[in-house]
Amino acid sequence: MRLRTRIVSLAAVAVIVAGVTACAPAAGKADLGQHGPRPPSRQAAIAPAHPSATPSSPSPRPSVSPAIQVTGAPGGVKAKGAVLADAATGQILWGRGLATERPMASVTKVMTALLVLQGGNLGQEIRIPKAAFDYAWKYGGETASLRPGDQLTAQQLLAALLLPSGADAAYTLANAYGPGMTAFVARMNATAVKMGMTHTHFTSPDGLPYPTETATYSTPSDLLTLGLAAMKYPVLRSIVNLRFYHLPKGRGHHQYWWDNTDGLIGSYQGALGIKTGYTDVAKHCLLFEAARNGRTLMGVVLGSPTTGVNAGAQDAEKMLNWGFRLPRAPVPG
Repeated sequence: MRLRTRIVSLAAVAVIVAGVTACAPAAGKADLGQHGPRPPSRQAAIAPAHPSATPSSPSPRPSVSPAIQVTGAPGGVKAKGAVLADAATGQILWGRGLATERPMASVTKVMTALLVLQGGNLGQEIRIPKAAFDYAWKYGGETASLRPGDQLTAQQLLAALLLPSGADAAYTLANAYGPGMTAFVARMNATAVKMGMTHTHFTSPDGLPYPTETATYSTPSDLLTLGLAAMKYPVLRSIVNLRFYHLPKGRGHHQYWWDNTDGLIGSYQGALGIKTGYTDVAKHCLLFEAARNGRTLMGVVLGSPTTGVNAGAQDAEKMLNWGFRLPRAPVPG
């Protein structure tokens, strides 16, 4: 079944900001099915592109650590696969089907973003090819409504990739950074192996269900590894926690407005991102991170049943609430 493409009317934009601006998360639940009045909130600039897109330093996040023993489990989580971890230590607090391979849909785009960030040169302008439009239309993907011929920077295309989950943005970035789709997907798989994601395989830069519904797959444990690596990058962090992103019309491109598909953003206190996913077989998927009271948790849900557009976020919220109530584990000496 063809995935729904969001078409956002820009006529209702009340404030035009010179240059690229984005709205920081605001209170109130985001409605992914409707585009009501834009909140007149404060503006927050996305982190500027660094020439090498270097991760934050000097304290890189650790890799995934073995699970610690905790009492109980988060109640009411319907996802078939899930994991929750302390993002500062990498310790897994709870999991379900940690090593079971499942389709992950558009959570795939986090690996695409990671390769772009590793490639750097985020200020380079990339022309949107007509093939990107044709590709998204052929496979029924969500789009960022990119206009063929427009020229956007790689950093702007990252926003188009991660917020509205644009398959057209994924195609454009893969074509530029591969160079070409085949080379880029090969790099995605090689990078997964290098990161120890041994139960992960990619057939596209976007997670669309081809050549089969389960051709692109991963596990909760592997996606936790991916999330910890991706969130080292300030540019990515500054994008995924936005409720929406506004790009005014400028030299070489039309005006764009992209909403975040993550139901936690603007709804769950301390939510920081990261990426949603959905196909008919994968069901609702979410790679997420949130921070409260000096503690940061990261988690994954795969296969949350289709009970609404925010089914994955609802499972994530239950896991986060449970995790934030846990006593802090002692830091190994």
